[in-house]
Amino acid sequence: MRVIFFIDHISTWMGKVFAWSILILTFVVSYEVFMRYVMGAPTTWAYDTSYMLYGTLFMMAGAYALAHNAHVRADVVSRYFPVRVQAGMDLALYLVFFYPGILALLFYGWDFFALSYRQNEHSSYTPGGPPVYPYKFVIPACSALLALQGLAEVSRCVLCLKHGKWPRRLGDVEEIAIPINKQDEILSAQQTPPEDRQ
Repeated sequence: MRVIFFIDHISTWMGKVFAWSILILTFVVSYEVFMRYVMGAPTTWAYDTSYMLYGTLFMMAGAYALAHNAHVRADVVSRYFPVRVQAGMDLALYLVFFYPGILALLFYGWDFFALSYRQNEHSSYTPGGPPVYPYKFVIPACSALLALQGLAEVSRCVLCLKHGKWPRRLGDVEEIAIPINKQDEILSAQQTPPEDRQ
């Protein structure tokens, strides 16, 4: 469990670091709007920078979402299955679909980045566009993070198959109803007389 939590912490930390790109993106778009509509001189770099930041934010948040079980799941039927069946299905899906896709993205994403770096590729959407290779580096970087977090998820599946219950996760993301239920429990515990609390 210690190794799983260590991987979860790496994914969480990276997700929180790259979440700051939304602030930079907001500044870039605001600056572009000001320059275009107030100064009458639009920039030549804001469009490219904004889509690169937006893409980076979403790609680098993938491992964070996976670590906190906050990704979109098609579990309309499988959530009613016994826990061990769920774990077995998840394990099979990770091995058959997740890892082949992520490893292909890592392998070909690195080639994609390396070619762009060697050619000193710049954006062709705007004149004097910014370099594109830092953005293309995000593809193998997010793939590596997802592959690492996938190890933690596969380990969770194996532990669930072994023990019959899902291992704990980091408590960063919760459903909205859970904190409300916790508040109700705290309030009812406070209103219960001390002699009845046992």
